[in-house]
Amino acid sequence: MEGLRELSEIGVTKRVLAAGSADLQDYPYATKLYFHYKTQLCNDENTVIDDSRKTKPMEIIIGKQFKLTVWEQCLKTMRPQEVAEFTVPPEQVSAYPTVAQKLREFATGTKSTAENKHHCCGGMAQMKAPDMGHSDLNELVRNPQPLKFTFDLLNIKFPGQYEKETWAMTDDEKLNALPRLKEDGNRLYQDKQFAEAEAKYAEALGCLENLLIHEQPGTEAWFKLDKLRIPFLLNYSQCKLISEDYPVVIEHTSSVLDKDRNNVKALFRRGKAHSACWNFTEAEKDFERAVELDPSLTTAVKKELKKMEMKQKQKDTEDREKLKNLFNK
Repeated sequence: MEGLRELSEIGVTKRVLAAGSADLQDYPYATKLYFHYKTQLCNDENTVIDDSRKTKPMEIIIGKQFKLTVWEQCLKTMRPQEVAEFTVPPEQVSAYPTVAQKLREFATGTKSTAENKHHCCGGMAQMKAPDMGHSDLNELVRNPQPLKFTFDLLNIKFPGQYEKETWAMTDDEKLNALPRLKEDGNRLYQDKQFAEAEAKYAEALGCLENLLIHEQPGTEAWFKLDKLRIPFLLNYSQCKLISEDYPVVIEHTSSVLDKDRNNVKALFRRGKAHSACWNFTEAEKDFERAVELDPSLTTAVKKELKKMEMKQKQKDTEDREKLKNLFNK
């Protein structure tokens, strides 16, 4: 078999622990593999370093440049539901400490506070190994050694059988995903699932940010993509307004107004966010401009201005009480 021959050529050995339930598959580009993994040292104790069964299954997409290339090579030799052990030489697992660090952070939802302290001069900086934040991973960095990986291939999904995450999409796929993300976000918003709607709008903005990176700023293509951001920025800001994340609302509506200074929705939503942050002067300017552009907002703006007036009176009363207490002391 070609895959096993390639593994043998780089010094990897395979031992099947449980046969799979189907014939060996040919895994084309963009096939998604779901699996559990266990990592062990090749010592007398077979010390376990990592075991995904304690957290959640892993998944990779074939051909998407997963940092630990040898994992993809091993998995491509396996049948669905097969369990196999691979012994891998040190030169093929030099990236494992970095990969394992990221996987541990992802599983626990925490980020390592360790820093790469390369602030020494000259040769000392080159000699000092990075701190991975875990003693066992630090040891692997200092002392590269062979590792054993036990993989349990749980499931496979071929291209077209799963919804791609945005990071795995091509530029054309990202662009084509935008109408769906907008529709999904709007539906979730109508169902009052605001956090879920916010996530859809954020995903769309992520797609557009990635597409903009590939275009020369100031070109027609760049301006066209940048304009597509406006409805998603507005919808995202509305979700953030509901969750009371007012600084983010101000930031994103200001971004819209940089592109379209007469955008009424951006003015009104920024006005509400400024008001919530006690920026009454800025809020009043936004509300007045919104009414000037769209008189139908007059009633809504009067209501917001009334709330601002009451908040200001409350603040003035509190300030007087504080001064009074200060002088009484």
